[in-house]
Amino acid sequence: MSGNIIPLKIAGVGYCLPETVITNDDLTKLYETSDEWIYTRTGIKERRVVSGNETAIDLGYKASLNAIQHSGIKAENIDCIIGAASAPPQLYPTLACLMQQKLGITKKIPAFDLTAACTGLIYALQVARGFIGTGIYKTILIVAADNNSKITDWTDRGTSILFGDGAGAMVVTASDDGDNDILSLDISADGSIGQLIQTNMPGECCPLVKQADTIGNGKIIMDGKEVYKFAVTTVPKYVEHCIELSGMKAEDIDYLIPHQANQRIIESIQNKLKYSDEKVISNIKYYGNTSAASIPIALTEGVEQGKIKLPSTAVLCGFGAGMTWGGAVVRLREGIC
Repeated sequence: MSGNIIPLKIAGVGYCLPETVITNDDLTKLYETSDEWIYTRTGIKERRVVSGNETAIDLGYKASLNAIQHSGIKAENIDCIIGAASAPPQLYPTLACLMQQKLGITKKIPAFDLTAACTGLIYALQVARGFIGTGIYKTILIVAADNNSKITDWTDRGTSILFGDGAGAMVVTASDDGDNDILSLDISADGSIGQLIQTNMPGECCPLVKQADTIGNGKIIMDGKEVYKFAVTTVPKYVEHCIELSGMKAEDIDYLIPHQANQRIIESIQNKLKYSDEKVISNIKYYGNTSAASIPIALTEGVEQGKIKLPSTAVLCGFGAGMTWGGAVVRLREGIC
């Protein structure tokens, strides 16, 4: 980067989870399965889901309040809001616009969503880095919130055991001390294998024209075996790539904070980097796959539980529908949560 690039600071992070817990034993009421069957294949024991009128909007709002409080920055000083959601309760108004409204930000600022599924937080961080680095905006709120349970086919054992609901948020701003908290960041995609995970939205053609042969039902469709193969071959190499871009070595990194998709995938990255269990942050056992929210949830909770010591450096990495993937080596400062 040139000397004119403004460095970025990760000022605060936060998260929110629904109160309702669905255990593996609960799922035996829906189809033939067992706690042992699910846990040995995924590392998941339970997941949180929205209930009644609760939605990802409520979760995102609480996560945003949490991140803003930790950042020490007032909501009215936010210049831009980026939403990262693959299963928002509504397409528009966007998650980001609803966060602006609920946070009481009356200043007219840009607020928009981007869709990179479970890689959404890292994609949004790349966009925020560009905005801040070029001086377009100074302070940005990133909100990753999903209610996957509402687009899950609860008759499909292969996918419904995996997902949970949750939200994570991050406040990033121009660094006030000249240090850049983004040591490296890279994102990528391969649309030629996008059919591995898809959600086809419902909708019919105009009644005056020929109707489509099939109509989507808005549920998640996934080829689990192929997704697993993709993840264990692509993500570990990409993590190594991002560490190399940062000018560091794997042993220089304090923590690995991966997207919580499957414990076996997390372990494949861990083994590739030769990391001890203490360096790898995993909470999939209790929350399942919370999409783009999983990284900020794991980060914030890891600090709160004392698993992550500050200051430190960490690798954030994720993959998702698209197929998309990305990674970042970041500096975590004291006081971010």
